[in-house]
Amino acid sequence: MAFRIGHHPNNLHLHLAALWPGAFASMNPEFIAYPEGRDTAEKLVRGEFDIGGTGSTPPILAASSGLSVSYIAASAPRPANGAILVWKAGGIETLADLKDKAVALVDGSFLTYFLAKRLEEAGLSLTDIQRRDMAPVPSRDALKDGTVAAWVAMAPHLEQSLPSGEFRVLAHCGDLIPNRSLFWTIDERGISSAAAADFSGELERLGNEIAADPEKAALLLSKDGDEAERRAWTRVVSGRNWRVAAVGSAVLREQQAEADTLFKHGDLATKLTIQTTSDKEI
Repeated sequence: MAFRIGHHPNNLHLHLAALWPGAFASMNPEFIAYPEGRDTAEKLVRGEFDIGGTGSTPPILAASSGLSVSYIAASAPRPANGAILVWKAGGIETLADLKDKAVALVDGSFLTYFLAKRLEEAGLSLTDIQRRDMAPVPSRDALKDGTVAAWVAMAPHLEQSLPSGEFRVLAHCGDLIPNRSLFWTIDERGISSAAAADFSGELERLGNEIAADPEKAALLLSKDGDEAERRAWTRVVSGRNWRVAAVGSAVLREQQAEADTLFKHGDLATKLTIQTTSDKEI
């Protein structure tokens, strides 16, 4: 029986796994493509695949909806994978200037958590701004034409947009939040502990191969003949820590902190307690 792995463009580990020769070969993989990480919970419920990878927020929202989430593996933190951008001539100088303004982002992703934590630094909440749930390219266009005052961007769109000189970084992600990729499932998919360990091991092996050959990864990720995109992907891949390990208490504490923050900002209806049966450390 095939082990079905869901992948979408914003999770580079699994997106590259679907393109990388021999990835997960020992598990008889079937790679199922889907548009974005926020759909992961729904597709797991439907049984379209057995495991997926997202940022930190989708599994929290899934658990908040009543699903039995199981965390399998986690990447290293990604401090360079997000930033709040503003138009240079747009008049936004500080985070406090975003009060009552429209901000574009992929809402319900890790970008929501990142934005919440940065707004707290200015004494603001998510309810003090107008969130616009928009894909990256429309977000960039909306920032250009003044429809929004800021754009919460992530790789590779962040790296692709900055060289134009049109935008200014209002706030980097940095180490404000862990910003890991998390690989998770729900109990209804019936993944055994042995399969979970095999998945983590294969993901770790893939990460080592990607880190050893970023040019190969960039070529697989870029459109044929698009040299600018290939160079941007090379920077993204080369600058990323591809380490992966099984989930343990440190990651779960991070998830609990995020759940508490989202509850405080009103994005969760009730307080959530993150639970798992794993006792491994990362």
